[in-house]
Amino acid sequence: MAAAQGGGLGTGGFRNWLLDNMVPLGLLVVALLLLWLGGGRGENSQVMRRLLGVLVALAVLGLAVTDAGKDIGTWLANLFRA
Repeated sequence: MAAAQGGGLGTGGFRNWLLDNMVPLGLLVVALLLLWLGGGRGENSQVMRRLLGVLVALAVLGLAVTDAGKDIGTWLANLFRA
């Protein structure tokens, strides 16, 4: 009750926990799956295709977590200004 009155409620703690624990665990699981699914059979092209998808997903996650999307959008907009 005291936290609600003081305005101390928020999602910052949960967000930090997700970033510190779940993201590295998810990356470990994805890496193990990539090695298990394609690395053992010699299907390197399929592994690389999946890895590219993972890298794109990580880039989107990085933009969402760091709030860098606004800065990148501003930079891109400045490229096309006369």
